[in-house]
Amino acid sequence: MRAVVQRVTQARVEVTGETVGEIGTGLVVLLGVTHDDTKDLADRLAAKIWNLRIMREERSAAELGAGILVVSQFTLYGDARKGRRPTWTAAAPGPVAEPLYDHFCDSLRSLGATVAEGVFGADMEISLTNDGPTTLVLEL
Repeated sequence: MRAVVQRVTQARVEVTGETVGEIGTGLVVLLGVTHDDTKDLADRLAAKIWNLRIMREERSAAELGAGILVVSQFTLYGDARKGRRPTWTAAAPGPVAEPLYDHFCDSLRSLGATVAEGVFGADMEISLTNDGPTTLVLEL
């Protein structure tokens, strides 16, 4: 499981011109799932992100009650080492990835996070104001 985590002052995701998820100060998580990921791994990554001290003054989203916007992102497992066309073979297919994406979001909620989401598999437009900028790539 791979995540790009960005500290933001605001973010929203739109599908066909309609806002489907929005947060103020908090974190945007672009989440990629690969073939051998598990619910346990999703739980561990959710806890890591929720307690990660990357907010201002070295605080965590948990300490601040900051929102988290989670967007599925299979392209995080793109491989462009050969040629000019990336391959996506390392990305889990939708029937495998979607339940783990949902579990990751539910795990964040069970920790106390207010979670906004994109729409799994949809063509989405994401707008955000990166704060810092602070961006981390996490992989468990």
